[in-house]
Amino acid sequence: MTERPNAEPENLTQPQIMQPQAEIDASAREVNLDLQPAISARSLGADAWEAMRRSPLFWISASLIVIFVLMAIFPALFTNKDPYDCPLELAREAPSPDAWFGKDLLGCDVYARTIYGARASILVGVLTAFVTAVIGVGIGTAGGYVGRWVDTLLSRTADVFFAIPLLLGGILIMFTFPSTAETPYMVVVFKVVIAMAILGWPNIFRLMRSSVIQVNPLEYVQAARALGGSPWRVVTSHVVPNSMVPVIVVSTIDLGAYIATEATLSFLGIGLREPAISWGQAISDASGLGYIRAAPHMLIFPSVFLSLTVLAFIMMGEVVRDAMDPKLR
Repeated sequence: MTERPNAEPENLTQPQIMQPQAEIDASAREVNLDLQPAISARSLGADAWEAMRRSPLFWISASLIVIFVLMAIFPALFTNKDPYDCPLELAREAPSPDAWFGKDLLGCDVYARTIYGARASILVGVLTAFVTAVIGVGIGTAGGYVGRWVDTLLSRTADVFFAIPLLLGGILIMFTFPSTAETPYMVVVFKVVIAMAILGWPNIFRLMRSSVIQVNPLEYVQAARALGGSPWRVVTSHVVPNSMVPVIVVSTIDLGAYIATEATLSFLGIGLREPAISWGQAISDASGLGYIRAAPHMLIFPSVFLSLTVLAFIMMGEVVRDAMDPKLR
């Protein structure tokens, strides 16, 4: 004689066994309501934010980025001096209470020019990262989603551009299309942006293409196709939004590299020029023969601001990568 596996304990009373259906439904609703916030909070964005806000590097890099962005947008918050007011008799004056960072070769206030230099450098970095992401995401999505000969053609084209070093290609482009003192400010900025974006998009293209190839065969994409969704709707509503995480992370890291590249081009005299003010220009002016020893303040302060800006964006990219990649958590 076998035991009944689901036999009820003998010490249970009848009211405990025969619980009213209304009470069961109410308890189930309470359990579902209690679990709903926990389920909603387990999204990728919420998990990433939870991981980032526990990281000291996130708060350090975010604070630096906020400061530098405010410097770029509202330089008057940090200084009331005119960066173009340059009395020549004060050239190379050492730091003093009247001029915190001293004076440069022409007598301009180094502190004011350092503050105003953030605008051009950060503007170039942000615009280059944006343009590069737009080009790379568009071409990478087309190659990964369509496949076949389209993917082959786009991949080989990207390989050609990828083989050219960013700095070397930027030097060649800017030397071929130089700027003069009469060139408008935004034209000079956009020339530097386009020069770097032309050579920077293959990196984003490769990331986006590989992400699209991974997302394309997933169930929700196949279900959208089966329900009659057009290719444009499937791509914009399902494929692209679920493939953007690597692009966001790498674009944040690359933004710092673009700022450093712009500074290098300006240092070589083929990037931003007057009337634009940039940290690369200031470093170039301070690196003349004998100036580093005679007036080191001209070199130190723009170099420190440039290094901190690049470091802040790279650290932010590393934090975002660690937070949004489940394999690293």
